[in-house]
Amino acid sequence: MALVLHGHKICQQTHGVNALIYICSNNYATSVQKVRLSDVKRGTGGRSSFSGIVATVFGSTGFMGRYVCNKLGKIGSQLILPYRGDHYDALKLKLSGDLGQVLFQPYYLRDEEAIRKAVKYSNVVINLVGRDWETKNFKFNDVHVEGAARIARIAKEEGVEKLIHFSALNATERPTPIVTKKGSGFLASKWAGEQAVLKEFPNATIFRPADIYGQEDRFLRMYIHIWRHQGKWMPLWKKGEETIKQPVHCADVAQAVVNAIRDPESSGKIYQAVGPKRYQLSELVDWFHRVIRKDQHGYFRYDLRYDPFFKIRVSVSELISPSFPIGNLHWERLEREFVTDNVDKGICTLEDLGVNLTSMESQVPWELKPWRLGAYHEKEAAVEFDLPAPPPSIA
Repeated sequence: MALVLHGHKICQQTHGVNALIYICSNNYATSVQKVRLSDVKRGTGGRSSFSGIVATVFGSTGFMGRYVCNKLGKIGSQLILPYRGDHYDALKLKLSGDLGQVLFQPYYLRDEEAIRKAVKYSNVVINLVGRDWETKNFKFNDVHVEGAARIARIAKEEGVEKLIHFSALNATERPTPIVTKKGSGFLASKWAGEQAVLKEFPNATIFRPADIYGQEDRFLRMYIHIWRHQGKWMPLWKKGEETIKQPVHCADVAQAVVNAIRDPESSGKIYQAVGPKRYQLSELVDWFHRVIRKDQHGYFRYDLRYDPFFKIRVSVSELISPSFPIGNLHWERLEREFVTDNVDKGICTLEDLGVNLTSMESQVPWELKPWRLGAYHEKEAAVEFDLPAPPPSIA
């Protein structure tokens, strides 16, 4: 990998030092100089500039990956995007940066050489890799603990300046069981992953996101999916009245990542990625159905604990489609769904990174518009439908 800068060729990177070595030729004399990536910034800071950031984004093909890549590409960063599986899944990210600034690298999470090759020329590594459910090839521990520690260790060995690792809000060593007997394996593995990453890379920046909503998310779309309902009825644990959620918009999280990269004080800190308001889950779900205008067509919210048929549906969903549960409905997701978001006032939030948080009231109606009943009705243009009442927030 080479970078041409004013006629001089950057030919290699020093091991363990985040600086590039290039050879300057001046007539008959040749000198070797060290240059930090931040020293070769060019342009005014836009898409066609070079921000000095060379970022490897693991998990770029996932839900959050596209937003992070677009935010980084917009400020003129060079992106190395490791991918596995079909390369066409990653190809759409080519447009997130300027011509020649988005590079792809096939990798396997257990292949150290592939990971080392992906981070070798980067000064920033972002780990967005995660699993919502376990498969026969990858358990939670394989991805969230061993895989995360492997990326952190290799990044440290290659002299990466900043590592940003994504954990989860409510991550804890021993999650309290709600729906299942053992509690959330996802949250337990995320907690163990944090400890493993900090052991290998003590100055890592850790994000703990709540439920993230946005285009093609697994939060809003789960509640409007037909498989999550029992006919027109919506089952929630204790009717959702004892669960508090603080969802965050995807664009806010992506902007926070960019701000953390630019902020030298963010190293070694933990940030809770939560939205500006807290809501009862029951109020949120009712509001989603008001937005899509299905609240007056037989919608009824009831206690999941007393419905054995819905529990059978969850098990069947995992059985017939273990690699990708239908409607994102599986026992692990159901367990996390009813965990109240615990926000520690002693830990930083996205606002500490200068992010102006997006309110759900301003964004969710647009996100759910494709599912709105009568969206193309003539009354829609005449504004004859009543505006859905927003959900009350909790102080």
